[in-house]
Amino acid sequence: MGSRVRRSQEDPDLGVLAGRLLFAVQGELFGALAELGFDDLHPRHGAVLAYLEVDGIRATDLARLSGQHKQVIGTMIDELETLGYVERRPDPADRRAKLVCPTERGLAQMTAADKVMAAMQERHARRLGREKYAEFKTTFIDVVEHQRRG
Repeated sequence: MGSRVRRSQEDPDLGVLAGRLLFAVQGELFGALAELGFDDLHPRHGAVLAYLEVDGIRATDLARLSGQHKQVIGTMIDELETLGYVERRPDPADRRAKLVCPTERGLAQMTAADKVMAAMQERHARRLGREKYAEFKTTFIDVVEHQRRG
């Protein structure tokens, strides 16, 4: 095995660890959602679904929160609208703007995803201990936010 492969297994860098975590979380979440009848969703839709608000959210805010380009978010919104999870509505605060709002199916998916994610976090908190898990999350958030600021 090459030195990079060995290093990524023995002492993985931040990118490797973040990727492994992302893919594992997505696999569990979208697998569970598929079993619950949301089998038309894909991990790429998470850039919108993770930040969707019950009362709606602007696409520009989805792009900022997810770290994705506005065009990518627009494509995801189009797909989710076609699948029946979201709809665009006028923003009452600014008639020129649109809100991305969950449909009834979107709300059901949000509830299901929240339960899956809560169970996942609870499992890790029990396994590591609540205090250690809370400390991990605080540190992880700090690293993520520092990296995003560049």
